[in-house]
Amino acid sequence: MGKCSGRCTLVAFCCLQLVAALERQVFDFLGYQWAPILANFLHIMAVILGIFGTVQYRSRYLILYAAWLVLWVGWNAFIICFYLEVGQLSQDRDFIMTFNTSLHRSWWMENGPGCLVTPVLNSRLALEDHHVISVTGCLLDYPYIEALSSALQIFLALTSSVALTPTDTRRPRRRRIYNCSLCTRRGSFCPAPIQLPRACWLD
Repeated sequence: MGKCSGRCTLVAFCCLQLVAALERQVFDFLGYQWAPILANFLHIMAVILGIFGTVQYRSRYLILYAAWLVLWVGWNAFIICFYLEVGQLSQDRDFIMTFNTSLHRSWWMENGPGCLVTPVLNSRLALEDHHVISVTGCLLDYPYIEALSSALQIFLALTSSVALTPTDTRRPRRRRIYNCSLCTRRGSFCPAPIQLPRACWLD
């Protein structure tokens, strides 16, 4: 069994990041969370760039990928603080995730595990084209689900950055070996490599 190199490990973590980002993108689309949708799209592009740079030995692409990981960790740390309402952040006042274009919340608010949604009829709090609902019985509230999702993204980004550190971007040199018995008529002597036809070189 061959030993997995640093490049192999980095590609594996990038694939995990890609799967996690696509899964998150689906639920953000369902919840009309436009800011996370844009961030997820940029992250997916950066991860694909990182995989391409790793496979093709492109150091510039890996530098861009490493720089994006710093921004990605910061963004997910902000999401954790936002949903847990750290400091002055408030979900009832700040609609950053939707660019202040709508009152939509996370998709997990109504579809979390064990959640029971009850419409509130004739509520004075209902705005035009909106309705008020009551959500009860959730096994895990949606702010904690969003925080756990962001924590997973931070974990994958940090592990990818650790795997990125020992990655060698230099292309390995090929050893050229030729068979004199195949390249000469008699096989009694071996000519200089520069005199051999190209077909005699074996990678």
